[in-house]
Amino acid sequence: MHRFVLHNDEIRECSDKLLSPGQVGLLTGWGVFSTIRVSRGVLFAFERHWARMRQDAALLRVPFPSDADYMHSRLLKLVRANRAENATLRVVVVRNRGGTWEGMEGREFDLIALTADPTDWGAGARLAIEPKARFAGSPYAGTKILSWALNMVSLEKAQARGFDEAVLMNERGEVSECTSANIFVAEGSQVWTPPLDSGCLPGVTRQLLLSEVHAEEVWVGEKGLRLEDLERADEVFITSTTRDLLPVVEIQGLKIHPRGEARPRLAAAYQRYLEAYVAARGGATAAQEGN
Repeated sequence: MHRFVLHNDEIRECSDKLLSPGQVGLLTGWGVFSTIRVSRGVLFAFERHWARMRQDAALLRVPFPSDADYMHSRLLKLVRANRAENATLRVVVVRNRGGTWEGMEGREFDLIALTADPTDWGAGARLAIEPKARFAGSPYAGTKILSWALNMVSLEKAQARGFDEAVLMNERGEVSECTSANIFVAEGSQVWTPPLDSGCLPGVTRQLLLSEVHAEEVWVGEKGLRLEDLERADEVFITSTTRDLLPVVEIQGLKIHPRGEARPRLAAAYQRYLEAYVAARGGATAAQEGN
């Protein structure tokens, strides 16, 4: 984590004592968050992150900033303070009031943000399998809630067995997602990802591949997947804000043989989209907006 953090309207030292046990969201995980890629000072796909956070906040009854520009300008101040023109940014909105242990006055929520150096995910991912780790029937399935402990436990269990990530299965035995990534398979020129009714998160990179990023002779859509679909696929890859399109090189108990061209074509198209997005918003000078 970098030196400075954003706390509401202020840039503060990360060592400052800013939070209180009376903020119910801190003790209950009552809040929403997103992870945003900062590229040349631009918050990549910010409007999509904003929209998803606002939707999840409404569902979870978390008070939320009413203006996207309010959040955007403050996040850019943090980017500038940390000189984090190429970084990973975590933004959190925490509910402060409600319930027996409420101890806050004034603000209904806290806006908190941190930046860090990008993660090197290596050349490919090795996936463990976690059965019954997603409840697709929940009305809160697919929300990115601050209470992330179950995902972290699944990740740590996978890493303890020598894997990098875990494929989370739902109660119907279907593939849903990974702990912090969506999953795709390629069958020739057709690329598939589980639908939202599998219980997966509507990841921003996933949304872009389904709607705005286009590669010649590659078609991307949704359909239900099972483990046998992963095994017989030409390619398996995972996506997230920080991973882009990362190939999967091993899946626990399955025999996979990566041999397709769809992922590299999509990855190149995604990179072009990202570069065009950043260039259209001023590139390295965009962080100056936070002044």
